[in-house]
Amino acid sequence: MSFRSYPDFEPMDPKSKQPKPRDGVLSSLNVVIEGLKLAESLSSITPARVVFSTVSFILTMIRVGSLLLREVPLRADQIHIGLDG
Repeated sequence: MSFRSYPDFEPMDPKSKQPKPRDGVLSSLNVVIEGLKLAESLSSITPARVVFSTVSFILTMIRVGSLLLREVPLRADQIHIGLDG
C-alpha cells in the first residue's frame, strides 16, 4: 500500500521546454498592442486615435519581424544595407 498521492515524475532535461527570452517580450508586445487597440476604439479624440493606431501598427511590425527572425535566422552575408550599386 502506497501513501503517495502524486505520480512519479522522471527528471526533466534542463534544456527542454524552457521559454526563450523572446517569448516574454512577445507576450508583452501582444498585451500592449491589444491595449492600444482598445484605447483607440474607446477614444473620441481623433488625434489620439491616430497616435494609438500608428503605435499599434509599428509594434505589430516589430512583432511580425521578430517572429520571422525566430523562424529564419539571418546570416551576416544575407544582410544588405544601402543601395546595390
